[in-house]
Amino acid sequence: MRILIVILISIILTLPGFSNGFADDLEARKIMEKVDQRDEGDNQTADMTMILIDKKGNKRERQLKVFSKDKKEDKNEDKQMLMFFISPPDVKDTGFLTYDFDDPKKDDNQWLYLPALKKTKRIASSDKSGSFMGSDLNYSDMTKRELEDYDFKFYKKGKQKKVNNVDTWVIWCLPKSKKVAKETGYAKVLVFVRQDNFVVIRTLAWEQESKYLKFFDVKKLEKIDGIWVSTYMSVTRKKGKAVTHKTHFILENIKFNQSLDDALFTTRRMEKGL
Repeated sequence: MRILIVILISIILTLPGFSNGFADDLEARKIMEKVDQRDEGDNQTADMTMILIDKKGNKRERQLKVFSKDKKEDKNEDKQMLMFFISPPDVKDTGFLTYDFDDPKKDDNQWLYLPALKKTKRIASSDKSGSFMGSDLNYSDMTKRELEDYDFKFYKKGKQKKVNNVDTWVIWCLPKSKKVAKETGYAKVLVFVRQDNFVVIRTLAWEQESKYLKFFDVKKLEKIDGIWVSTYMSVTRKKGKAVTHKTHFILENIKFNQSLDDALFTTRRMEKGL
C-alpha cells in the first residue's frame, strides 16, 4: 500500500561531507529509479491502525479506511489517495485527500477536512513539513518526490548492510534546490533499499529545523497478489538518545483491483465521510 511506502528521499544542501558541487552517482540513481518504478498495485483499499505513543509510553489508537487509485491521463499516471478517520470520536469523519501528479511541473495537491469546523483546508507547500494528524509523518511524506529533484550517492560504495538478514544498498539523496529541502522538512536522509526487491525498508531522516532524528522501519513486508506491501511500519522520533514520540502504522484487509470511481477522490466526497 502506497501510504506505508512513505517518501524517504529528502535532504538539504548542507549535508555533512558533501559540497554544493556534489556529483550524482549514476549507479545509485539507477537503483532509485528501480525503487520508483516498482509495481505498487492499483485501485487499492485497506484498513489502517495508527498508534501514537508519547515519551512516557502512553498510547492513542486511531482507525482509518484508505483508498488509492492510479489515474492515467495522456502519458502520465497520477496517483490519488483518500483516507477517512473512523475512530476515536474526536477525529471521526476527518478526511485527507491527495493528488500526487506524475508530471514534475505540477505541484501535488493535498486537502484536510475537519468535521468539527465543517471546513476543508488545502495544505500549502509551506505547511507540508508539518505533522500529519499528530503522527510522526509529515504531509510531504504522503507523496512521492521526483527523482529529477535529487542527486544520489552510495553511503559507502561497494559496502552492503544487512537489515533483518537481508542485503541492502545504503544511499544518500541530495536535493537540487532549497525549495525541495524546505518542503520536506528534513536536513538529510539515508535510505536502505533491499537488493532482492527494491523496497525501501529503513530510512534515517534528520529534521531540518528541530534537529530531531526520525527512524522509518518496515517491521513487516508481505507479498499480496504479487505486490510487495509494507503492512507494518514504525516511525520513531528521537532527540539525542532519547525517544520523544513513536507512531506505528498497521495495514489489514488489503485488496487490489477494486472498483473505485473517480468521483470518490474529490473534496465534496471527502466532506461526506464514509
